[in-house]
Formats: sequence, C-alpha cells, structure tokens
Amino acid sequence: MPVAYPSEFRRDVIAVARRGEQSRAQVARSFGISESCLARWLAIADREDARASGRREPHPVPGDQDEVRELHRVR
Repeated sequence: MPVAYPSEFRRDVIAVARRGEQSRAQVARSFGISESCLARWLAIADREDARASGRREPHPVPGDQDEVRELHRVR
C-alpha cells in the first residue's frame, strides 16, 4: 500500500523541485521518494495552480484536440 505523505511535506518537495537547482532525481532522492511520485505531485500541482489562477489546464482535453485538428485542416 502506498505511503500517505503529509500535505506540508508534499508542498515542501514541490517547492524545492520547482526552484530548479537540482534535478528531479536529486530532489526525489533527497526526500526519499520515487521520481515517479515526484512527477505525479508536480503534475497535480501544475493543474491545481492553473485552476486556481483561472488559466486553462496545461494539457488539452479531448474536445480541444478535435478543435485544433479542425483549425489545422482549414489552414
């Protein structure tokens, strides 16, 4: 069963990773988590930040992809 980390711990890890002073692998190692766990936390944080600021999600939803395809076709 996966370990449930406290939200404060996750916020600290994300803050260090976003500073960009260390690679993701180094950050994960120094906090004792896996790189995939860090990548997942960063992706979730990016989506939450985008939602909180009113920006669109960083990854298009399927309907948006259809619209983009149509726009490219019309060109």
